[in-house]
Amino acid sequence: MKSIYHSLVIHTLSGNVSEDIYTFLVNNKCPKTAEHCIRVGKEAGRIAARFDANVEAAEIAGYLHDISAVFPNSARIQVSRELGIEVLPEEEAYPMIIHQKISKEMARDLFQIRDQDILNAVGCHTTLRKNSTGLDKILFVADKIEWDQADQPPYLNQITQQLDQSLNHAAFAYIHYLWEQRDNLRVVHPWLRDAYYELKDLV
Repeated sequence: MKSIYHSLVIHTLSGNVSEDIYTFLVNNKCPKTAEHCIRVGKEAGRIAARFDANVEAAEIAGYLHDISAVFPNSARIQVSRELGIEVLPEEEAYPMIIHQKISKEMARDLFQIRDQDILNAVGCHTTLRKNSTGLDKILFVADKIEWDQADQPPYLNQITQQLDQSLNHAAFAYIHYLWEQRDNLRVVHPWLRDAYYELKDLV
């Protein structure tokens, strides 16, 4: 096991991904994230069923997407470097964003996920990316619908209405919401920028 994981409480896997993720996050003092991940997994499964996609893969991606919450923002750049992850300037300036890449590595290393589609979706769930897959968009949208704050997302109606048209429309609804506020954001991640221009042309 990689040394960066030695500080974590890691239990023997049961084979039930949702239970394993929940237990892992609770044992590592992230109970709110545990609840969020379960909600996102279930929402991703619902969206996948709606669009005739792989429900199990969507649920697993949702359960896994925020497992890197066990590492605080202050540690994420160092964690990323130890895991061999490329750190972009925008991520160095705002380390919260790189948690998607760390979660991808942890899904592979700690939870034995080998499905590249699931790993890739986890790895871009915050920003999306260009040439995104259906699973990427399902997880991206599910995470925004079941966001990790106490109140209702201010963009929820736009996303749910656009979901009636397509996954592309729903994903773009959120990215457009952010894009309109880009001058006030800490950073604009290049993957988000790429996804914005690509989806803008598609929808």
